[in-house]
Amino acid sequence: MKRFFQPIDKNGPSKKQAISATTDQPPNSSAAAEGEESEETKQKKKEPLKFITWNANSLLLRTKNNWPEFSKFVIALDPDVIAIQEVRMPAAGSKDAPKNPGELKDDTSSSRAEKQSLLRALSSPPFGAYQVWWSLSDSKYAGTALLVKKCYRPKKISFSLDQAAKKHEPDGRVILAEFESFRFLNTYVPNNGWKEEETSFVRRRKWDKRMLDFVVQSSDKPLIWCGDLNVSHEEIDVSHPDFFSAAKLNGYLPPNKEDRGQPGFTLSERRRFGAIFKGGKLLDAYRYIHKQKDMDCGFSWSGNPVGKYRGKRMRIDYFLVAEKLKDRIISCQMHGRGIELEGFYGSDHCPVSLELSPSETDLSKS
Repeated sequence: MKRFFQPIDKNGPSKKQAISATTDQPPNSSAAAEGEESEETKQKKKEPLKFITWNANSLLLRTKNNWPEFSKFVIALDPDVIAIQEVRMPAAGSKDAPKNPGELKDDTSSSRAEKQSLLRALSSPPFGAYQVWWSLSDSKYAGTALLVKKCYRPKKISFSLDQAAKKHEPDGRVILAEFESFRFLNTYVPNNGWKEEETSFVRRRKWDKRMLDFVVQSSDKPLIWCGDLNVSHEEIDVSHPDFFSAAKLNGYLPPNKEDRGQPGFTLSERRRFGAIFKGGKLLDAYRYIHKQKDMDCGFSWSGNPVGKYRGKRMRIDYFLVAEKLKDRIISCQMHGRGIELEGFYGSDHCPVSLELSPSETDLSKS
């Protein structure tokens, strides 16, 4: 979501944690070497069941200012996969040279220091148990990361909505992991903006068209799609529908009425999002479980606690899952609450979690 403010830091883990805590050893740990290989081998035959998505709004800043609290949160939930958006770390490559979006920049003293700082945080418990993939922009903008426990090995990792392409999506907006029985898609969807411009409405329409094509063409295997999707599908998904419907930038009103209002809550965006749902045979995991509006814990993005956006909140971070998986959904939770950004860990977005029950195939291997 486009920033409106500098968020207020709130210490301490979220009060609302539905996923049960378990323990897991990194695959190369000394404990594994001392006789737990058989359990590790058993785990490698299974697939991830617990997931977190979080728009960190600068992962480097979060590691510097909020990492102890976020680490406690991750330890408590013990997710198998962590999807992160708005990494805001530049891709490797010197000035005027081709960039490598899969690697962190380290060709200057400042970029080396930032890379080392970030990697130290990601090697500390519990994050050392995860393998990390990056998809980065050329500058400190956008970007995604995917952390998967080392005992779960994706069959394939790609970085574009075009599965035949070897290049990364512009601005590092996509990481796609393929497992044996499902695909897992982490995206940071472009903000719609306020105007009929190439970097606003036009860009978002193109993205939504490509996204629709992707979910239709990927129907051969169930999909779990998560991330900051930058849209609130229904009125129940925003705290103040009238406020967001009437929002405008500097008094400007787009000619088309369906493009008017808060980015992420225009009728055109919401209708295209609905078409993606239908085309991909997907369901909203959170709304599948939580039918009623929750003014305390039902939103993933919160506006500036000071000013006209105080108390104005939106649900724009999702887990969308294939309808084939709906009977396996155990929980889907927002882990932030209130207008003071408790459980947001320094970001303007809170983490969202999903837990699935084991598939029949995994149960037969137990």
